[in-house]
Amino acid sequence: MDSIIENIRRYAKNNDVYIAFSGGEDSVLTTILAIEALSKSQVHLVHVYFGPYTYSRTLENVKAFASSMGLDLTVVNGRCEQEKVLRYGPACNLCTRRVKLGLVKKVSKGLILTGANSYDSWGKMGIPYNDGVFSPLFYLDKDQIRALLTYLGVTVKRVGESLYREGCKAKHLLKMLVNPEYHGEAVAVSNEILLAAVSRYDLHVKLANVKIIGPLSRNVALVNVVPSLPNKAKEEVVERISALHAVDEVRIVERPLNLKIMANPGLYNDPESRKMVERCRLAREFAVPICVRWMKSSNRKLRTFQVVEAHEVE
Repeated sequence: MDSIIENIRRYAKNNDVYIAFSGGEDSVLTTILAIEALSKSQVHLVHVYFGPYTYSRTLENVKAFASSMGLDLTVVNGRCEQEKVLRYGPACNLCTRRVKLGLVKKVSKGLILTGANSYDSWGKMGIPYNDGVFSPLFYLDKDQIRALLTYLGVTVKRVGESLYREGCKAKHLLKMLVNPEYHGEAVAVSNEILLAAVSRYDLHVKLANVKIIGPLSRNVALVNVVPSLPNKAKEEVVERISALHAVDEVRIVERPLNLKIMANPGLYNDPESRKMVERCRLAREFAVPICVRWMKSSNRKLRTFQVVEAHEVE
């Protein structure tokens, strides 16, 4: 911890810092260590709000933390920019770089700090400092981050979607976001419905999300919860999501799945990139084991991938 604090001082050079603040464990720890390195008056929080793609609880947590710590908070709306990026397929890394960091840079007047670490893809492929952006937790894993939070006596409120990594709802749209009122609404509202049920039934889950897959003309909602929902909650979730005009079919994921994925030729021809998508982007966010069948897409607008089918393994 002392080493991280010293690194923040070294890069900040006693100037103000701006935290790309999501409200999760990583950005909370980064903020607390920045305060230790500098002072509260030198630490500013910048939260990029993605409208319907941001969990309602996320914004509540962000505002509550800023208020409790007495820190300056700036909220920037990134919905339009995010929809432009995701129009061409799932692209969390690009969204982080172009939208989240891009908007944080616009309102920042000094060094930007992020919570990137070895658990996420940025931490696996990037570097700790680049172009005015420093990630002080870069070499830490999730267990080490939690150990430091415990040592500091800090408890971070979960959104509820994952025990390990929580983000925006748009990452669960596994297809092109061509029509926000159809594709966007399906992923935004269905995930809010699921988390509301998890909270209402007071369930302690490791994972809770609704993946939206299928061809562009059909939205199939795959409900992933670990441990499984009790029957009453399951019936309620299926009924409420099925009632959405943007959702054509709802399935509770309970058995291993075979996924058919259409990929941009660049991704399709790169085995390592396909493996990264399969293991880091998909497998850890499904409630069951998955097996992927990759297909080369002829859709020139698709820049990444699209999950078009999912069938239970017989």
